Amino acid sequence: MLTIPGLLAACGGGGGIKSASGGGSSTVAVKRQLAKTLNFSNWPLYIDVNEKTKKHPTLDAFTKKTGVNVKYTEDINENQSYFGKIQGPLARGQSIGKDIIVMTDASGFPGRMVKLGWLEKLDKPSIPNMKNLLDVQQHPAWDPNREYSLPWQSGMTGIGYDPDKVGGDLSSIDELLTNPKLKGKVTLLSEMGDSVGLVMLANGDDPTKVSGPAFDKAIATMKKAVDSGHVRQFTGNDYAPLLAKGDIWACMAWSGDMVQLKNDHPHLKWVLPDSGGMIWTDNMLIPKGGNVYTASVYMNYYYQPDVAAAVEDYVNYICPVQGADEVLKKTDPEVANNPLIFPTPEMLNNTKQFDAVAAQNVKFKTKFAQLTGS
Repeated sequence: MLTIPGLLAACGGGGGIKSASGGGSSTVAVKRQLAKTLNFSNWPLYIDVNEKTKKHPTLDAFTKKTGVNVKYTEDINENQSYFGKIQGPLARGQSIGKDIIVMTDASGFPGRMVKLGWLEKLDKPSIPNMKNLLDVQQHPAWDPNREYSLPWQSGMTGIGYDPDKVGGDLSSIDELLTNPKLKGKVTLLSEMGDSVGLVMLANGDDPTKVSGPAFDKAIATMKKAVDSGHVRQFTGNDYAPLLAKGDIWACMAWSGDMVQLKNDHPHLKWVLPDSGGMIWTDNMLIPKGGNVYTASVYMNYYYQPDVAAAVEDYVNYICPVQGADEVLKKTDPEVANNPLIFPTPEMLNNTKQFDAVAAQNVKFKTKFAQLTGS
């Protein structure tokens, strides 16, 4: 499956880039004529695949329906490195030759691109199926009216653990960081938004609006656990084999990883902490110079519940499209009824998105890097 650390990599890129247009986005009349080719950059293993033919059935169906050939490239492995690759041309006002790219909100880069004027506005009249977007996803702080973005997939950050080793249930970040029984058997995440976000929630602070004192309090809470030897290390998704082998007993973990891990180790558990969990979203974006109409027509196609269900049945992350679960209840009820793939409204309401501005704050990133030793 997809490498989650790449999804969430939020380090680096702290400024110094100017938009060729001086920021903002000018309104340009959309030419509603489909292009011959749609250039779509995405993460590896992040769309449906026919294992026999190695083709992507939903993309082939889109081509058959519209006549648009999709040049689908799996060339995004990390937000920071991909941003580094595209920032030069975009800063010079040049096209990067892509109509859709997919980047993670928790990295802060999508919000930054909005401010720099490097994204085209969606052609909403061409996306009537946008009505199927989950309510909880409709108004992110960095793009409050979804003028520039539509979610592709999401994931939650919570606690993964082995109840046999822990001796029962574990749903508290405080307990994860302080229970003497867990000393040396705990890992935290190397992604700032996840670790700081979960600890802020446990401290009673709001990770959607990060203040300096609240950030420092979260760092101090983790530092105490690190210095005492309670926390073994900070990880990307390499906690998964450690948890499976019993080298660690509990950790901060991503829901998408745990879906895969539980397939082979069904006794393992994943929960949202009592104090709340974090949620991140990978977003479809149209970079400057992309074909707005063709990209918008594709987004509309993906937001059909049956198409979203076909993708979801393969990737097993959180689907942003209402109605996809109803389709899967008929075709793959095990996926449809998995709350890590289709969370309940109560679960979604108990998650927060990390402050996208804080994710790009150089002082915060430096302090977190000092804590993790990275």
